[in-house]
Amino acid sequence: MSGVSRRGLGKDELAARVARDIPHGAFVNLGIGLPTRISNHLSPASGVVLHTENGMLGMGPEAQGDAVDLDLINAGKVPVTELPGASYFHHADSFAMMRGGHLDVCVLGAYQVSARGDLANWHTGRPDDIPAVGGAMDLAIGARETFVMMDLLSRDGAPKLVPECTYPLTGVGCVSRVYTDLAVFLIEDEGVAVRELFDCTFDELMRLLEVPLLDRTRQGVR
Repeated sequence: MSGVSRRGLGKDELAARVARDIPHGAFVNLGIGLPTRISNHLSPASGVVLHTENGMLGMGPEAQGDAVDLDLINAGKVPVTELPGASYFHHADSFAMMRGGHLDVCVLGAYQVSARGDLANWHTGRPDDIPAVGGAMDLAIGARETFVMMDLLSRDGAPKLVPECTYPLTGVGCVSRVYTDLAVFLIEDEGVAVRELFDCTFDELMRLLEVPLLDRTRQGVR
């Protein structure tokens, strides 16, 4: 990470940052991986209702200790808790909710996001990658708004916010916000805007990415 002296937000700090932007009372699906951490940072006062693609509405934070019930898991097989009023249903009904536009927000991980909001998050071409896309396509297109939560750079230092995706696409033009360890980005009609920076400057960020950036850090954009 040339030019950046610190790592930026940790995984739980980033999850808490995303949680702050989820609208009050929204129906939300959290994708496998980093996004599952968001459930631990939503207060009961948020009114947010979490949906899982394996058939649960009203999911709570991750389960710990004696609260772990291995029959009660999210789509990433992480043990979770249930909130008062939680309900369960067949996964076909769950997918009908996803495809029918009943979710306000989904938060997904990603291998790449393009400057126009294309999402690639299921396959990189490696032999050990998962063999199918799962519910990501349904979520990315079915939710009213798609957020991405990811590290800005891959393990080898390559940017994951790119001019064009080179991996197979999950959805086209579906991403509206990208939350990373170094910055929050908005995908706008005018281009990619930087809304907030973490432990780096706008100039440092521009040196890391090939995507042209607009500076919205002083405008208080929500």
